[in-house]
Amino acid sequence: MTVSHRFLIVLDADSTLIEDEVIELLADAAGSRELVADVTERAMRGEIDFADSLRERVKTLAGLPTSVFAEVGRLIRPTPGVHELIAGIHAHGSRVGVVSGGFHELLDPLADTLGLDHWRANRLEVVDGRLTGELVGPIIDATAKADALREWAEADQVDIRQTVAVGDGANDLEMMAVAGLSVAFNAKPRVKEDADVVIDVCDLSQVLPLLGFRG
Repeated sequence: MTVSHRFLIVLDADSTLIEDEVIELLADAAGSRELVADVTERAMRGEIDFADSLRERVKTLAGLPTSVFAEVGRLIRPTPGVHELIAGIHAHGSRVGVVSGGFHELLDPLADTLGLDHWRANRLEVVDGRLTGELVGPIIDATAKADALREWAEADQVDIRQTVAVGDGANDLEMMAVAGLSVAFNAKPRVKEDADVVIDVCDLSQVLPLLGFRG
């Protein structure tokens, strides 16, 4: 692999790239917000298996029409500083990716708007215009997140030591362990303990000084 001085920054989506937990916004429409929020919190603390928790939460969305994607998409709030972070990374010839335990149906339009270089998420099964409560394809769990970081680094010819992983939950720990630098962003206690750097201000542009891009 070619050694490069460029960086690859890989961010989690929910509560990192964006301020929301998308599955909770979908659950609002399904009337299952309270159950889903509780399971999400336990999964992010690492108390229960992520894949099992995801399947449990997605089942509560069965019957929702696909029009819910546009409705929820309008509610998503990008985290402060995200535009500055992506612009700063691109200005220095580096790359940015997002790997999410959420869903392509919501991440795709956001990725296009933000100008991401890479992104990956779960896919919801739809039959006859409605969610079935099931998933399609492989689940993006902690291992899949780490795999995505490695894959994108190789594709971009960025040395693994020049990669940065930014996340908040237990599902991000494997990719943070693989990255050259791990950043806990408004994170759960366990993630803060394992990270190289902790950012407790809700401003993603604070990642830039870590790369030497802004003093």
